[in-house]
Amino acid sequence: MAISGKAKLAGVIGWPVGHSLSPRLHGYWLAEHGIDGAYVPLPVRPEDCRAALRMLPKLGFAGVNVTVPHKETAAKAVDVLDTAAMCIGAVNTVVVEADGHLAGSNTDGFGFLENLKAGAKGWKASAGAAVVIGAGGAARAITAALLDAGVPEVRIVNRTPARAAALANDIGGAITVAAWPDRAKALTGAALLVNATSLGMKGKEPLDLDLGPLPKDAIVTDIVYAPLETPLLKVAATRGYKTVNGLGMLLHQARPGFHRWFGVEPKVTAALREFVLQGLDG
Repeated sequence: MAISGKAKLAGVIGWPVGHSLSPRLHGYWLAEHGIDGAYVPLPVRPEDCRAALRMLPKLGFAGVNVTVPHKETAAKAVDVLDTAAMCIGAVNTVVVEADGHLAGSNTDGFGFLENLKAGAKGWKASAGAAVVIGAGGAARAITAALLDAGVPEVRIVNRTPARAAALANDIGGAITVAAWPDRAKALTGAALLVNATSLGMKGKEPLDLDLGPLPKDAIVTDIVYAPLETPLLKVAATRGYKTVNGLGMLLHQARPGFHRWFGVEPKVTAALREFVLQGLDG
C-alpha cells in the first residue's frame, strides 16, 4: 500500500542488515492492518550506532529493532532500560517516547516463551529443570525468562566455562553450570532442552549432544530457524521427543515493538509463518 507524509516510521539497525527478515515480517503486519507506515532496514556501522540511535527522534522514527552487532551498544545509548534489558545487558527493541527519550527493551525472552507455549501445548514451567546450551545474549534472555516463568532450575552448558559462570553470576537465581564434557549428563531429569547457540545453523557444525540421558517426556527446542528442522531437532523427533523450532521466537519477539510503534497488537498466524519462510528460502 502507498504511504503518506504522515506515515509512522520504524526499522531495524544492524551491520550488515540485508539478511534480516524483520522488514518482511513487519511489512506483512503493516499491509494486513492497512497501516500508514513503513519499516525499513538501516545499515549502520558499529562506530555510528550510538549517534544513529540518538537521531531517531529528530528523524521522526517511532523506534527500531536492534540486531547484531549493536545490541550491547544500544543498551548503553538509550535513556531507560526495562528489567529484561538491564538484566541481560542488551537491547533488541527501542521505542521513541513522546518526549523524545529512548526506551530500550529486550523481547527475546518473551518471544522464546511465547513460541514454546504455542509449539508445546501444555508446557508448564514447574515441570522440571531446563538445560540451556550456550551463554551468549540469547541464552541470557532465555535463562532470565525461564526463571521468571517459574522453572525450578536452569542448567547452563557452554564451551567456555567463564562465560557460563558470568551468566549465572549476572542473572542470579537457581542456575547451575555444567562443564562441556558433562553436557549429556546435565540432561538427566530435565524437562526442557534449549539450544541457544548457532550450532546447527546452515554453514555451521551441528550440536554434538547425546540425548540418551534426557527423559522421554522432555521438550527439545532450538533458536535456530535456518534450517527450520536443525540436526538436533531431527534427531530428537526420531527419538520421540516433542520438538519446537526457532521461527516462532523470531515472530513473537517482534510483537511488542510493532504494538508500541504502530498501535496495533499483531498476531502470529500460519499465513505469516509461511510468508516469512518464503523470504528465508529466497
